Amino acid sequence: MRFGLAIQNDFPPNLRPADRVGPMREQVAAAAEAGFSSVWMLQHYLGNLPTLQPIPTLAAIAAEAGDMAVGTNMLILPLHHPVEVAETYATLDHLSGGRAVAGFGLGYRENEFESFGVPLSERVTRYEESVAIVRALWTAEPVDFTGRHYALKGQRISLPPVRPGGPPIWVGAGAHRTGARRAARLGDAWIVPPHVTPERLTTVLRWYRDAGGQDVVVRRELVLDPDPERAMAVGRAARGALTRAYSAFNAPDATESYRQLSDAGAAQDVAAHSYLFTTPEECVRRLGELADLGVTYVILRMQWYDLPQERMLRTLALFRDEVLPHFQTTFPKTGG
Repeated sequence: MRFGLAIQNDFPPNLRPADRVGPMREQVAAAAEAGFSSVWMLQHYLGNLPTLQPIPTLAAIAAEAGDMAVGTNMLILPLHHPVEVAETYATLDHLSGGRAVAGFGLGYRENEFESFGVPLSERVTRYEESVAIVRALWTAEPVDFTGRHYALKGQRISLPPVRPGGPPIWVGAGAHRTGARRAARLGDAWIVPPHVTPERLTTVLRWYRDAGGQDVVVRRELVLDPDPERAMAVGRAARGALTRAYSAFNAPDATESYRQLSDAGAAQDVAAHSYLFTTPEECVRRLGELADLGVTYVILRMQWYDLPQERMLRTLALFRDEVLPHFQTTFPKTGG
């Protein structure tokens, strides 16, 4: 099992993101020293939290990342033209020494799609056409493509990626049959949402593997402390503040699941069963359960909303010293 670190790049409204660049670099350097395999950043537009866009920010921290992969968790693919996506990720691949990973999501916020002039009803077809075009362009061969939304006639990418065939594409999709099958069909790995319980994972991973899927990437929220009650309190306070901010927008996949997370009882249940707000010993046990399910990769987020830098670095140090040694195997870091 390998581990990635999701770096906070959306912030409370009263915080100036420019003031967080130094601490962000510190976190990336600490993750590289600790033995993490990758760093990740999310994307949103026009939200209620100031958000650094992931591609330029990942390029800015590529030096601190060392030989870790740098990836998006996730780029909202239907809002972008696939030619721009192919060229931009190829640029990131060059700037990072061939270590870019393209995490692509469908998106779900109505205000983003309305503002970009993209109907929400077209997000799946745009996503699928975009993946096909991006992969074709990354071969560096001339591309002919005619689809519902995009058309290319004998066009070749100006900047072939460092890695032959381009960065791996990791598909972000909901924990349901349709999402599992889409991830298996289009992606090199499936990024599963962080609130999915181990019991639900057992079901959806069966659908994914039956459809030919291979690598599984599970996202988890993490706060470690020798006192389990303190870990839970810290995690629920900071993650809860973020969830309440996110709940101002429509829920992913047009479900009520995300809105329900802003409810105190539901949030407590998710925190207890899916998030890792706990001791290092319990974290080892629960990550072991994921490994037993065949999960190959875990992306951990350790900071939300106004959680202090010192608290995040404390969790990172405990994970490095008391959790990571239980899962350490030598893997090439390039490609995640």
